[in-house]
Amino acid sequence: MTAEGTFRYAYNSLVYFGEDTKASVDRVARFGYDAIEIVGEPETIDAERVSRITRDAGIGVSSICSIYTPERDLAHPDRQSREVAIQYVKDLADFAATMSCPTVVVHPTACMKTKALADPADEWKWAVESIRTAGEYAAERGVSFSLECWNRYESYFLNRLEQARRLWAETGLENGGVQGDTFHMNIEESSISGAFRECVGVLQHVHLADSDRTAPGGAMIDFEPIVEALIDISYDKYVSFELLPAAADPFAAGRHDEFFDRYTERAIRTLRAVEEKVRTRRALAGKA
Repeated sequence: MTAEGTFRYAYNSLVYFGEDTKASVDRVARFGYDAIEIVGEPETIDAERVSRITRDAGIGVSSICSIYTPERDLAHPDRQSREVAIQYVKDLADFAATMSCPTVVVHPTACMKTKALADPADEWKWAVESIRTAGEYAAERGVSFSLECWNRYESYFLNRLEQARRLWAETGLENGGVQGDTFHMNIEESSISGAFRECVGVLQHVHLADSDRTAPGGAMIDFEPIVEALIDISYDKYVSFELLPAAADPFAAGRHDEFFDRYTERAIRTLRAVEEKVRTRRALAGKA
């Protein structure tokens, strides 16, 4: 949270298809965000330039939104393939450190891998080993990991936060924790707020989106109990909006203009209003 006791807000630049990073940074700063989330492609994004332009805009880099393709599978049965994926995550740790970014988002296997390629118990073991190896490297650079859960239609691996907590505990790492995304959680968790409450002390990062993956305030998720839960567990890291078009392959959907100014503004305006409402109600009730 900020010094004023409110959440720190970030916006994931993933949805700003084809836009120069400076334009994205300027937009996020203009709408009052504290930071921007940067796409995890260190070969195509200049970390030193991002560091300069965010500093000039008066915002930070909240996190790295890693992209897990079939070539970046930390739980792959082939050892050489896992080593390639481990190196990608290590590169992200260096990428993040250059931008003074605290968090790299990690998922153990490839997006859209909906069934195991080997015995699931073996893939779990390989994921633990791979994340531990990359995480130890990241720790030396002051970077933490955030294990994100995806819904069953994008991954068979880590669909619920209790699974992520178990895997994180098995790594033995101390630099990081787990991550919930309200879009995925709306599909997988019996209670979004309840799942967050169970992550006290280990919640590293939060992605927010409504049930249709657009900006909060346009679909079905009630964000009041979610905000209440985050306050109750004293969550003090970033909340970041990760919004994407409603398409089976959102990255092939092209530019959707509503995700630029319109949803960037609506997301923070909606959540700040919810946060203010919740904090005011708690203050009147004598809650911290």
